[in-house]
Amino acid sequence: MKDASFSPTKILVGVLLVLLLALLLISLKQVAYSQPTLAVVEGSSMYPLLREGDLVFAYRPPPADIRVGDIIIYRVFNKLIIHRVIDVKIVNGDYYYVTQGDNNPIPDFIYFDVVNGEPVGVSYNRVVGVVFSVDGSTLKIPYIGYLAIWYHGLAGT
Repeated sequence: MKDASFSPTKILVGVLLVLLLALLLISLKQVAYSQPTLAVVEGSSMYPLLREGDLVFAYRPPPADIRVGDIIIYRVFNKLIIHRVIDVKIVNGDYYYVTQGDNNPIPDFIYFDVVNGEPVGVSYNRVVGVVFSVDGSTLKIPYIGYLAIWYHGLAGT
């Protein structure tokens, strides 16, 4: 009995997927004029659009190009949050983004930067990127991010 887990067809499909991903990353860099970023969705805060294990692609535009409705990835200490922009504020010439998960009842107040004693939003300097979308459809690869989640779980990070 043959072991079909490493058939030539599966290997060819895997190689083609890797090449397609590489071409996509090169295209993203050319389109967005920035280094593309990959991020894995963890949790259910963006459900049903994004599900745990989805792999998303992002780019970092200038601050004025991030708009209400965009999904951004931003840094909170040593982790990344992927949430939608629901408002944009400019305070003292700096951009701040009010964010909220699609599946969350309230904005991300606990993660907001504070200016003059008031939480204003996520500052542009913490934004890693905007999740890439085409005509309103978010570019994502379902399930593949589970490999990273599994690996980090084994490594204890």
